[in-house]
Amino acid sequence: MRTHPSAGSWAPGAGGLCLHTIIQDPTNDKRMFIAISAAGAFRTEDGGKSWTPINKGLKSAQIPNPEAEVGHCVHHIAMHPSKPNTLFMQKHWDVMRTDDGGDHWRDVGGDLPSDFGFVIDVHAHEPETIYVIPIKSDMHHFVPDGKLRVYRSRTGGNENDWEALTKGLPQSGCYVNVLRDAMAVDTLDKCGIYFGTSGGAVYASADAGDSWTALARDLPAVLSVEVQTLA
Repeated sequence: MRTHPSAGSWAPGAGGLCLHTIIQDPTNDKRMFIAISAAGAFRTEDGGKSWTPINKGLKSAQIPNPEAEVGHCVHHIAMHPSKPNTLFMQKHWDVMRTDDGGDHWRDVGGDLPSDFGFVIDVHAHEPETIYVIPIKSDMHHFVPDGKLRVYRSRTGGNENDWEALTKGLPQSGCYVNVLRDAMAVDTLDKCGIYFGTSGGAVYASADAGDSWTALARDLPAVLSVEVQTLA
């Protein structure tokens, strides 16, 4: 990727030039999507021999050309394997979706308390159910109002139906961040959702986000959460 024609215009953000997301199209082994912090999202159709920037529709006030082809700080991308042309993005401000493999993106953040954040994920069995955890701002990396809330949309953001999921989560005096790799889902019937915080807590929901339980506390800052389901 560092040999891409646009690479000379990439400028590292606070996370550097971090290639943090790689998603394989489950229906086409030569098609992949990647995201690079402060460069943007890219797609290959030939197994990585060439890459196309897929950032049309993204707007970033922090760069000289807010609608530039590259230079956008994408924080995370998620896909449900049953819909490989639909991707969801949490970027440095804005929650976005595309239904044409990244050719065009549109904002679906709606009435979230903040559309800044790092993590985004998709329900294992419902390709239009997505989860984000809003963070106050790019200057204040903690949840708004000291309330730890996971937000869920059952329409992929299409109908501005974001609902705050709070049962079992601290709703006062909680000033933590949730980083881009710190959420995961399992494939059990009700779809478990898991996330970890910069305050060293790991939370789990066995009912797709309706209620939460702390699995661990007082750990170091949680950078990544992975899930393995045992048969």
